[in-house]
Amino acid sequence: MKIGFIGTGNMGGSILKGYARSAASAGNEILIHDKTTENNLEMAAVIADSGFSNKNLIICNDNRELAAESDIIILGVKPNNVDDVLREIAPADGKLLISMAAGVSLEKLAGFLNDAALGSGDKAKIIRIMPNTPARVGMAMTSMSRNANVSNEDFALAKTIFDSVGVAEEVPEDMIHCVIGVSGSSPAYTYMYIEALAKAAVANGMEPDKARTFACQAVMGAAKMALESKESLEQLRINVCSPGGTTIEAVKKLQENGFMDDVAEAFQAAVDRSKEMTAE
Repeated sequence: MKIGFIGTGNMGGSILKGYARSAASAGNEILIHDKTTENNLEMAAVIADSGFSNKNLIICNDNRELAAESDIIILGVKPNNVDDVLREIAPADGKLLISMAAGVSLEKLAGFLNDAALGSGDKAKIIRIMPNTPARVGMAMTSMSRNANVSNEDFALAKTIFDSVGVAEEVPEDMIHCVIGVSGSSPAYTYMYIEALAKAAVANGMEPDKARTFACQAVMGAAKMALESKESLEQLRINVCSPGGTTIEAVKKLQENGFMDDVAEAFQAAVDRSKEMTAE
């Protein structure tokens, strides 16, 4: 199987770096093309460091070459560049096209292909994904939405790529705005929480590196416990809050300051912006 990555920047690069580890054992070939030679060479070096064989890595000269040679084409370009790229590679008959461009719907993707080559968009097999940057460490949460041309077999094949860099789940496309708020953008607000914890620890005398480790491990452990527990999130919180203890005082302060309302408002801001981008 030949998997082509067009665009190896922040998000596309994160998925590529994570996927290279599993692709090495699966025997798949990886094809890459970015707009700058420097990015291509840098990504090739990173992939080689992950244990992926150079003989199975192909740096393509342009997007058209990559599309022609790949079985699956993954678009990691910015939303405003999607139209131009699809005009270059259309028609990619029979190829599975996967886009991670925020705000660019399945309908728009098909429309771009139709503009480039009459009717190709109507036949195209397209999946729209919304991943997040923890793909780089194999801990992504990725949503997947497909058009009617994508068979169950095609979808299952694509899902193996994103399961290899974390967890992938199929959702209806109209839920993608919600996905952006809850997982696509949320690593940023989670880093803010970790940063606040680490800074508070440093202010209380802990070394910065150690403060970061303690804060990160606490968040990672709490998330793992929440995923594996059958108890509600509320009950998990209550379990930690012994009456008269330290944790309950911290939770009270967060509640007084509107912590959960702030998170909900941040989530909604991301959702609203996603809807605006789609409308634009």
